[in-house]
Amino acid sequence: MVAILATVFAALAALLHVYIFVMESVQWTQPKIWKRFGVADQTAAEITKPMAYNQGFYNLFLAIGTAIGLVLFLSGAEDSALRAAGLALVLFSLGSMVAASLVLLTTGMKYLRAALTQGTLPLIGFVLFLFA
Repeated sequence: MVAILATVFAALAALLHVYIFVMESVQWTQPKIWKRFGVADQTAAEITKPMAYNQGFYNLFLAIGTAIGLVLFLSGAEDSALRAAGLALVLFSLGSMVAASLVLLTTGMKYLRAALTQGTLPLIGFVLFLFA
């Protein structure tokens, strides 16, 4: 049961990070997106577009790592190397998501909501996988 809950939270964290990728790397210059990220105006959005594009891919790579880890974890038999590799990849990816949310928080309390949004699902998944 714990493994199922852990998998659900990890998958939701991966999906959230794919969504963040889309916003940062694909939709960045749309006003509703850059305003959501606190960018001042369209000019600033154009200037920061390369940075956001790069940052979005970091989120995508963490989501991909989580997804591959879940596939390996769920494909492996109990106590198999495949399952262990999947668990390690999931824990690394989720841990990186949590760490990134903490780094975001160090930039100021005005980012508390964003840090909680970015870090809560992976933190829950991480903790649950420790007990799975």
